[in-house]
Amino acid sequence: MASPTSTNPAHDHFETFVQAQLCQDVLSSFQGLCRALGVESGGGLPQYHKIKSQLNYWSAKSLWAKLDKRAGQPVYQQGQACTNTKCLVIGAGPCGLRAAVELALLGARVVLVEKRTKFSRHNVLHLWLFTIQDLRALGAKKFYGRFCTGTLDHISIRQLQLLLLKVALLLGVEIHWGVTFTGLQPPPRKGSGWRAQLQPNPPAQLANYEFDVLISAAGGKFVPEGFTIREMRGKLAIGITANFVNGRTVEETQVPEISGVARIYNQKFFQSLFKATGIDLENIVYYKDDTHYFVMTAKKQCLLRLGVLRQDLPETDQLLGKANVVPEALQRFARAAADFATNGKLGKLEFAQDGRGRPDVAAFDFTSMMRAESSARVQEKHGARLLLGLVGDCLVEPFWPLGTGVARGFLAAFDAAWMVKRWAEGAGPLEVLAERESLYQLLSQTSPENMHRNVAQYGLDPATRYPNLNLRAVTPNQVQDLYDVVDKERAQRKSDEPDAKKTTTGSAGTEELLHWCQEQTAGFPGVHVTDFSSSWADGLALCALVHRLQPGLLEPSELQGMGALEATAWALRVAEHELGITPVLSAQAVVAGSDPLGLIAYLSHFHSAFKNTAHSPGLVSQSPGTPSAILFLGKLQRSLQRTRAKDHREDAGDKKLPLQVNADRVEDETPSSEEPPVSEPSVSPALPSDQQEAGAEDLCELCGKHLYILERFCVDGHFFHRGCFCCHTCEATLWPGGYGQHPGDGYFYCLQHLPQEDQKEADDNGSLESQEFPTPGDSNLQPGPSSPGPPVTTVSPVPSSGQPVRRLIRLSSLERLRLSSLNIIPDSGAEPPPKPPRSCSDLARESLKNSFVGWGVPVQATQVPEATEKGEEEEEEEEEDEEEEQLPPTLEPDLEQTLLTLAKNSGAMTKYPTWYRTLMRRAKEEEMKRFCKAQAIQRRLNEIEATMRELETEGMKLELALRKESSSPEQQKKLWLEQLLQLIKKKNSLVTEEAELMITVQELDLEEKQRQLDHELRGYMNREESLKTEADRQSEDRVLRQLLDVVNQRDALIQFQEERRLSEIPV
Repeated sequence: MASPTSTNPAHDHFETFVQAQLCQDVLSSFQGLCRALGVESGGGLPQYHKIKSQLNYWSAKSLWAKLDKRAGQPVYQQGQACTNTKCLVIGAGPCGLRAAVELALLGARVVLVEKRTKFSRHNVLHLWLFTIQDLRALGAKKFYGRFCTGTLDHISIRQLQLLLLKVALLLGVEIHWGVTFTGLQPPPRKGSGWRAQLQPNPPAQLANYEFDVLISAAGGKFVPEGFTIREMRGKLAIGITANFVNGRTVEETQVPEISGVARIYNQKFFQSLFKATGIDLENIVYYKDDTHYFVMTAKKQCLLRLGVLRQDLPETDQLLGKANVVPEALQRFARAAADFATNGKLGKLEFAQDGRGRPDVAAFDFTSMMRAESSARVQEKHGARLLLGLVGDCLVEPFWPLGTGVARGFLAAFDAAWMVKRWAEGAGPLEVLAERESLYQLLSQTSPENMHRNVAQYGLDPATRYPNLNLRAVTPNQVQDLYDVVDKERAQRKSDEPDAKKTTTGSAGTEELLHWCQEQTAGFPGVHVTDFSSSWADGLALCALVHRLQPGLLEPSELQGMGALEATAWALRVAEHELGITPVLSAQAVVAGSDPLGLIAYLSHFHSAFKNTAHSPGLVSQSPGTPSAILFLGKLQRSLQRTRAKDHREDAGDKKLPLQVNADRVEDETPSSEEPPVSEPSVSPALPSDQQEAGAEDLCELCGKHLYILERFCVDGHFFHRGCFCCHTCEATLWPGGYGQHPGDGYFYCLQHLPQEDQKEADDNGSLESQEFPTPGDSNLQPGPSSPGPPVTTVSPVPSSGQPVRRLIRLSSLERLRLSSLNIIPDSGAEPPPKPPRSCSDLARESLKNSFVGWGVPVQATQVPEATEKGEEEEEEEEEDEEEEQLPPTLEPDLEQTLLTLAKNSGAMTKYPTWYRTLMRRAKEEEMKRFCKAQAIQRRLNEIEATMRELETEGMKLELALRKESSSPEQQKKLWLEQLLQLIKKKNSLVTEEAELMITVQELDLEEKQRQLDHELRGYMNREESLKTEADRQSEDRVLRQLLDVVNQRDALIQFQEERRLSEIPV
């Protein structure tokens, strides 16, 4: 090892440079190194070669080897690919520095300007595998020994900036600090070049620097002039970040990280958090790096109630502004959430200090995210061309829960550098822009699963990273607007083009809708459709339409003796319960013909869902656009409501509330499992309640205000605004299959806040709400007196008249395997406090089970999982000094013993530590994937909600114009009606997408419940029978029934998805 008192000043400067942890220390030590070697800094690749040749120091050789290997890739052409290219990079964030490194390796002259003078962001970034390999190839382990040594792959922003800064300095990037870019200075005359407008007082050399490439990585708040930014809005989302001091004690190292837990699939954890602290969160993540880093999404009402926010303000900037946030309350909030999530094992939580010496805790808004419409432009003036490119947050603002920011940022940096290479090769401006935009189309779709698997081969060439690459997806003709010749002022010539080409005619106008209705109802006695009012007044036309689309639900003979109102109400209900078509008007409005616009909107939903259905008798073959997910969720919601109502009646002496009476009346008509799931003709159709007068759909049931067509949201025959239909406790918007109505007070709640009749009983159940799926059959295991579990429902998730009755629960092979391998030794002592689901041990067990043929039995050595995460750098000497400091949490005894047995039997005990770490990493990766999937769903649901609000606003304006008595010409009214139909069609599409997402949420939720119940059952079954009490046996029996119930629910969901998949296969 090197002597601590080296006599060579250059060696001392190099060691200080490598180990420096402050930005100013990095710069000063590098300047000292250059002076000691007689090398001028900022000289590009020639500077690097001079330093390498003159610094003959053993400690630097491993770093030179890595950088030489990277620079030796053919794509860089030995640093000659861009020797005549001058680049200016704005921003020293991770993406700006990474782009600067690539440009330097290409041989370009690179100048970087940064307005800050230090790196102070402790927040932690999740890393994809390719980013880990990429940073290791640049010497990350040399500069930061703890790089990716834990069970999760991440790094703090500050550490990432420091190591990339060091690499950039070694490769000759010229960096200027405390300099702000304010704009471009076009060439004043022919023969001159583009310059930058800089503040406050840039050096003369920098002020006169002329460049032909500008790469902006200055963040989302600064985008160069000329780029168009699109906003992607969701509902209000408030994030909170907190960094606590990491003392690196033994106790701290043993606290497991949380790769992500989301309320969308695990309500138990967040319900426990709410009870213990009053904190209401959507999700939480915990990473252990330089600091203990927590990030979470909090609900506004909770922040107001706990005094974190002083008052509720309409504008987000004001809501989260300094004047409205109470710092002390925010600190208490973050500390309490972090302490609960880690079971108090981190001890006294002390805030780290931010760049201004204050506690590093902050609230931020990620309601809307910005995305540039294009990733590059070319400007030309006086013959001087300037290529502009965007990377980082100013290209695409990342959605933090997905952990995609730095990975996609690096990909964009590579793509931008590839664009510069093509520019330097002499490719035409339009060709360069077309290639760059073709790559940009791929960026938002990238994930570790859809990129090339061999991450070690990733390089600057896009073909090494993207499979099925098409660099001609965008043609040069499509990017002409991105080439701006300033002299010709081409932009003004196209200002009138969009209006000239604008078309407003919809694909499904009223004539087409009327013709389709006539076709579907043709041949039914007494039905003759000619309009959207009187033709539907007797209810026969609507019954005929339902019968055509789903024969067997309504037979013409059943309608004899029914009045118009009865028949219409019956058809509306059957269409909702068996076809998934939610009503937007009441039966009274249809019979009276008082709302033709509402009827058009309602019938257009039929048309959108079934327009591709063949006009022939028989069951409907559902197309991808059919609202089958809506149908399934509707059955689920009614099943939940019926179960709760029955349980409540048993406890409350059969007393009912008005809203409950309606729900029960609907559910009493639900078919039993002993008969085909069709509406029974012998049951008289229930009339709408007395409360629901004609035109009742015009008023919101909750706020009493007017309801326009696109605003109407129907639940159990009652109409609401979507914004009003929210949880009575937390005011969160309620989604299909994700809410319940409490029979006691009649209010609606999200499943997390749904009140329980017996809170202790609810806690024993192990979740906030025992959510019941419509199952294919009954279970012969009936809940006993000690079991609080609700009875299994018997509604088939998909209507199928030929479906046989199944009374026995049939387990899949996977379920049998899980129930037969109950050999885990339970933890001693009392049950620990609630913690995030899917512990590492559970996931590690699954990973191990998937890696070997046997479970707990010797297997061949060839079946050992390979620790590919470490790669060839596993043996590097610089890793070893920090490896022991980040030991992962211990496994459960049986799992650890299984792994030890495997290592002994395969004669590979030396590999046991590597296998151990690999197992834990794989478990955390699976945990991360689930969390990211859940958060992507959550974000999309929020975006759908925001989009629906916009559609409702547009629809309100059109509806007012159509209903108002005016002298508008008929052609104008027809145009308005077509536009309203288009909005309705968009809304129906969004509602269907929302239901599809909620199906996935149910999958995640059931998977989580099964894991939790499986873990609990293992604990009971591995106890000695003689040591079990009667209460233990009853609890074991209850958990087993719940587990079988969840398995049955998952089977119903799988059956539903399989039937839908088969229905989509062309005959």
